[in-house]
Amino acid sequence: MPRKVDDLIVAAAAVLLFVPLFIFRAAGPFDFWWWMSLNIILAVGLGAASDRTYLPALRADLRAGAGKKIFLGLLSAAALYAVFFAGNFFSRLLLPFAGAGIGAVYAFKSTASLVRIVPLMALLIGPGEEVFWRGFLQRRWQERFGARRGFLLATALYAGVHAGSGNVMLVLAAAVCGLFWGYLYRRTESLLLIAVSHTAWDLAVFIAFPFGS
Repeated sequence: MPRKVDDLIVAAAAVLLFVPLFIFRAAGPFDFWWWMSLNIILAVGLGAASDRTYLPALRADLRAGAGKKIFLGLLSAAALYAVFFAGNFFSRLLLPFAGAGIGAVYAFKSTASLVRIVPLMALLIGPGEEVFWRGFLQRRWQERFGARRGFLLATALYAGVHAGSGNVMLVLAAAVCGLFWGYLYRRTESLLLIAVSHTAWDLAVFIAFPFGS
């Protein structure tokens, strides 16, 4: 199967996995957190099956300068948190729907205990999203469409699957995060760096230092 077709099939599969998740948030025995985790596993598996260089490149990244990448990942997470701190203030000031939208995002925590949410975020959801969205899709689309266009298309799809939530603030947050981590990946080509950044940011903004009303 031609490589460019693989990209489109895997991207379409990601849409089918993640859009219903944000629309329905639960399916049978799966609440949002189990369903999200399962989707991440399936997406990463599809990417690995489509591109044999995908996981070896990740292992190589883990072996090269890991300490520096972890430090820069944490630093970038702090910078992104600062961006959202300012965004939280100004969006509530300027957008009448912002408070309700932000509150709806934090309502996801009510469906499971932190004892389950934190490990899933730290070990699977944060790293897994980067492995798929940046490490597979953005990398492949940068090769196919060119660095800038591939980065922007992958970011648009990443933000777009969140539209199923009907929450404008969540889609805007996903777009900002996608641009931030996508640009970092484009510049550094390090999945470890952006996986650390994503995971640390998730835990900070959602668990440790959430934005109040």
